[in-house]
Amino acid sequence: MVNKLKAFWRGVRRLSGDDAYECYLQHHAEHHQAETPLSKEAFFKQWQDEKWNGVKRCC
Repeated sequence: MVNKLKAFWRGVRRLSGDDAYECYLQHHAEHHQAETPLSKEAFFKQWQDEKWNGVKRCC
């Protein structure tokens, strides 16, 4: 039962984007060791800017 709850919670975090920084750090450690990773604040600012900048409508 505990494993099912943990799997469910991981799914919720993934869908909501709550684990985005942890995923970023894991990717960064695997592929970009020579560079310093962004701070949590800088990462979320960049993420928000990419999400909301530009035209977001069909017409």
